[in-house]
Amino acid sequence: MNVMTVLIVFSALGAVICTKARAAGPALFFGVVAVALLSATPLGAGLREFAAALVEQAGRAAAESGAP
Repeated sequence: MNVMTVLIVFSALGAVICTKARAAGPALFFGVVAVALLSATPLGAGLREFAAALVEQAGRAAAESGAP
């Protein structure tokens, strides 16, 4: 297990623990750190492209429905 994997696991675990303790701020922080670390790995390389495609598709759907 490399260092990046350990950091991602501990960030996700920290988010879960903070959520169980009903601490929203730290849970959000740990979640954002986990996603940022994941997107920096080769496995998460497609994550940015997927998110961009999802936002583009939502924008097209909103434009077709006439929503602002």
